[in-house]
Amino acid sequence: MRADRLLSILLLLQVHRRITASELAKRLEVSERTIYRDMEALGHAGIPVVAERGTGGGWQLLEPYRTNLTGLNGSEIFTLFLLQPSHLLSDLGLRHASESVFIKLLVALPSIYRRDAEFARQRIYIDTAGWFDSKETVPFLIPLQEAIWQERKVRFSYQRGDDVLVERVVDPLGLVAKGSSWYFVAAVEGNPRTYRVSRVRDVSLLEERCIRPPNFDLAEYWKASMSNFKANLPTYPVTVRVSPESLHQMYRIGRVRFEQQGEADEAGYVQLRLLFENPDEAAGYLLSLGALVEIIEPQEVRAMIVEIAERVLVYYKQAVG
Repeated sequence: MRADRLLSILLLLQVHRRITASELAKRLEVSERTIYRDMEALGHAGIPVVAERGTGGGWQLLEPYRTNLTGLNGSEIFTLFLLQPSHLLSDLGLRHASESVFIKLLVALPSIYRRDAEFARQRIYIDTAGWFDSKETVPFLIPLQEAIWQERKVRFSYQRGDDVLVERVVDPLGLVAKGSSWYFVAAVEGNPRTYRVSRVRDVSLLEERCIRPPNFDLAEYWKASMSNFKANLPTYPVTVRVSPESLHQMYRIGRVRFEQQGEADEAGYVQLRLLFENPDEAAGYLLSLGALVEIIEPQEVRAMIVEIAERVLVYYKQAVG
């Protein structure tokens, strides 16, 4: 394991002009003390690694030194060939390029590893889409990607969740694929924000160079955003028993977070735990599903459904009479 880690450090130093011990420790999932010991070992092996102290400092490899030691072990080869080209690469216009890379890698491998690669591809397939994911239309994904590569500001219109169309001028920071959906991360006056690409309209690349917030890390930003999103999810729970028809309809409509509790019964009915903002939202949503949903708890929502149904019945009886 240590030999693999030393090789990884060496390759990272070749790729990056300078990298800190804390960044190396984070990437390789070890302590900074371990990194310092590894650097000492590389130095004793005659590899010219030097540390530069102060702001902007870090470890670096002296310019003349380079290595071609980039061989892959069996596990690394398995990992590469399990990453099948997906619809996400197609969205970016990179599917054919990805397939070409895999073919070239396969040809370049020794015959024994070539068999291992094909063995892995025939036995494990990774599907990142959910069961009921609907493919979103993202016609402006490529222009946004170009703005990110070229580091140029972007002007675009955006259809908010309330259907209001707004215009934004932003500094593009990155793209994130979540399931089958794409998200555009961009800074407004230095503050990163997230936009759903399927709601983006009329993209224009500006000549002005974008300004990237210092030390911005796309992966860390997304993790923090997801953590904050989950912390603010609705917290009013309702337990229901639903038919197969209504379950499919709930998946299609979305709008509510739910999880299945146990297996389906003989009639195909399943028990779900739903989360809403408040009892009123729960009653309105569940009433729209009619008799296909049975509310188990809380009794408060059952009573609200009965009251609403009775009022509707009285109203229409009077209207007809």
